[in-house]
Amino acid sequence: VQLQASGGGLVQTGKSLRLSCAASGRLFSGYAMAWFRQAPDKERELVAGISTSGEKIYYKESVKGRFTVSSDNAKKTVYLQMDTLEPEDTAVYYCAVDVGYCAAYSPYYYGMKHWGTGTQVTVSS
Repeated sequence: VQLQASGGGLVQTGKSLRLSCAASGRLFSGYAMAWFRQAPDKERELVAGISTSGEKIYYKESVKGRFTVSSDNAKKTVYLQMDTLEPEDTAVYYCAVDVGYCAAYSPYYYGMKHWGTGTQVTVSS
């Protein structure tokens, strides 16, 4: 499985960006995909996650109400709509995927198996 993230950029505080993560390869009976981010000198953190079953969608507390994760299973693509961006959202954003029945119906977002290259998001104040 290969992942390609895109959509990052430089925006001002309060603006929006939409990240996309396209998966290629066999995703079998289902999958879970997640967005992580890593800011300079900080550990990588889970931002949002979604599975093909649509169950157990996850959001980091600080992005609830501002970020929306969605998926297009036919296109094997997951999106992260980021609204009302803040300087604290500045980071490299990574997408990750885990495949299989368990991933689809009981996703464990901290156990993602495949990772894509990151896309830089910079929010200026």
